[in-house]
Amino acid sequence: MTSTKTISENRKAFHDYFILEQFEAGIELKGTEVKSIRAGRVNLKDSYADVVNGECYLHQMHISSYEQGNIFNVDPLRDRRLLLHKVEIRKLEEASAQEGATLVPIRLYFKGGKVKVSLAIAKGKKNYDKRDALLEKAHEREMARALRQRQKY
Repeated sequence: MTSTKTISENRKAFHDYFILEQFEAGIELKGTEVKSIRAGRVNLKDSYADVVNGECYLHQMHISSYEQGNIFNVDPLRDRRLLLHKVEIRKLEEASAQEGATLVPIRLYFKGGKVKVSLAIAKGKKNYDKRDALLEKAHEREMARALRQRQKY
């Protein structure tokens, strides 16, 4: 059984998108990038993925330069290739071709010593959807709080 350790999460994606389906993908990284990721110096906030010429790439994921990396450091915002099976890539390509759908990284984590990314097919939320989701969360918190208070007495 392989353990997973979360490095970074894209919480903003859950606020801005409806998550339809998730995939696990490996990432093609350089050595200094892996060291920087181990130090937790990565940001998924504005990143997205797309399929180009039968290959899936992750754009705008910021991995800070490794401090002891000297000449081996690479551009922090470079495009990184995602490692997926052809069937998965075709499915992602078809999904992203639909209007309003996009590919968003949800979570970056270690699995068995390798860096993996959880990639989601997502549809954008409208402002009223975001307000409804926030209202629903607030109601759930109130209900949970009331249940805790009731259990005390």
